[in-house]
Amino acid sequence: MPIYEYECASCGKHFSLLRRVSDDDRTIECPECQTAHPKRLYSTFAASAGAAKPTCSLSPKGCSPSGPFR
Repeated sequence: MPIYEYECASCGKHFSLLRRVSDDDRTIECPECQTAHPKRLYSTFAASAGAAKPTCSLSPKGCSPSGPFR
């Protein structure tokens, strides 16, 4: 289940909820002021913690600043 971030239109509080993708946002209330229908915010996703970072020796161009991702 993903964690969605919301903002209350009434009080401006930001909060997160763990919800199913199929859950309806119309059932959500702000935890601060209990106003219904907060706005869902767009956020970035978290990468897996188990992913290894490439090192200079594994990079096809070594440690030089050349290439498409300077």
